[in-house]
Amino acid sequence: MLEYEKHGELKTKSIDLLDLGPSTDVSALVEEIQKAEPLITASRTEQVKLLIQRLQEKLGQHSNHTFYLFKVLKAHILPLTNVALNKSGSCFITGSYDRTCKLWDTASGEELNTLEGHRNVVYAIAFNNPYGDKIATGSFDKTCKLWSVETGECYHTFRGHTAEIVCLSFNPQSTLVATGSMDTTAKLWNIQNGEEVCTLRGHSGEVISLSFNTSGDRIITGSFDHTVVVWDADTGRKVHILIGHCAEISSALFNWDCSLILTGSMDKTCMLWDATNGKCVATLTGHDDEILDSCFDYTGKLIATASADGTARIFSVATRKCIAKLEGHEGEISKISFNPQGNRLLTGSSDKTARIWDAQTGQCLQVLEGHTDEVFSCTFNYKGNIVITGSKDNTCRIWR
Repeated sequence: MLEYEKHGELKTKSIDLLDLGPSTDVSALVEEIQKAEPLITASRTEQVKLLIQRLQEKLGQHSNHTFYLFKVLKAHILPLTNVALNKSGSCFITGSYDRTCKLWDTASGEELNTLEGHRNVVYAIAFNNPYGDKIATGSFDKTCKLWSVETGECYHTFRGHTAEIVCLSFNPQSTLVATGSMDTTAKLWNIQNGEEVCTLRGHSGEVISLSFNTSGDRIITGSFDHTVVVWDADTGRKVHILIGHCAEISSALFNWDCSLILTGSMDKTCMLWDATNGKCVATLTGHDDEILDSCFDYTGKLIATASADGTARIFSVATRKCIAKLEGHEGEISKISFNPQGNRLLTGSSDKTARIWDAQTGQCLQVLEGHTDEVFSCTFNYKGNIVITGSKDNTCRIWR
């Protein structure tokens, strides 16, 4: 991040180093950056070198980490719905059929707060990462609530949906919350004043997936109507309709630089779309059953897919080819994610285990065993040295 003054105003600018790797020549990279960025003058060269070296070190950190079970939390009496971590991994939240969301301290496994007020299942939950000072909860009671992490106070209750809320997301700037509902609409809400900003209408089926792009000016919604819609987050108007899948959408997201959109579907395929024109640029095939989850790595060079066929696959974005097949689970895989360094994958399965895989070779490095029922949620913290798993056995496990 560069901070600079312009006309007496403090401004910031970020430089994305998506090609930085453990073996990148830092001096050559700094020269390249300086050619393109007049803000980095000769007197700043050493400082920039140091920053990039620190980033480079982070890419290699925790890569050979072995996870050990740290704590088993009997989080709720009734079934869990979702688990989410804040960016640092210092705390996490659980949603449940008991109509509450609970906040937990990762280091001790202690319960910090219970967020009460919903009148039905708390289904979708999220922190406003990277800030992590607010929590949003979406419920089958058709409302979404915004809470303070510090005090547990409810700031706002967002009312307007006419059916269950099943997905939600903060924009990266943490000024909006988006909610998706079984009523076929998504809504954007203003965090400051609690008002509805706009309703995104156009789907003919339930909205089950939504996500913002990095800059926060676009939002995509995936629906049971087999389509994905790209919306302008400022005006709420439709920018593109992505038509091509022939079954329900299970996931839809942007890559980091906002140039591509990845969609996964019950039709056993993932599709890659050009975000600027809404055209399909590739169909990723090979799975024998529904795609239940899919994701980009943080730089957008790799794609991972998880399927009901019990396997996961890694594809290269550049070649659109499958570079590794992750085999070993004995049941469907409903969750998949990369660690931030991009060298590990985490999967959760109905076979009651989560697994850690090498993202280059597809080799299984570790099986996280102990749950007595389906693992439906699993997530890395930002450093990649903590994993939280959530299971239908009604426990959360902290692995460190």
